[in-house]
Amino acid sequence: MTAPPDVTDNREASRFELRAGDGLGVLDYTREGDRLYLTHTEVPPAVEGRGLGSALARAALEQARVQGLHVVPWCPFVRAYIDRYPEYAALVVPG
Repeated sequence: MTAPPDVTDNREASRFELRAGDGLGVLDYTREGDRLYLTHTEVPPAVEGRGLGSALARAALEQARVQGLHVVPWCPFVRAYIDRYPEYAALVVPG
C-alpha cells in the first residue's frame, strides 16, 4: 500500500503544497477571518490522474474542519471533490 502524499500548508504563499515527481502540486487559498477561500488547484501534467489534487483538497478541508473554518470553494475541482465526499458539505458557506 502506498502512503498518502505529504501535503503541507505554506502559509507564506497561501497554498497547500505537495511534491509531485519533479514538480509541485498546489491548492491556492485566501483566508479572511473564519473563511477559507479555496481558489485554484493544479498538479503537474505528468502526474495528473493519480489522486494528488484530491489529496490537496482533502488536506485543506480537514485543516478547515480542525480549525473551525468555513470553506468557500471557488475552485471547480474542490467543488466537485465536495460533491463526491458530502461529509465536507457542512463546512461550505456561500461566498
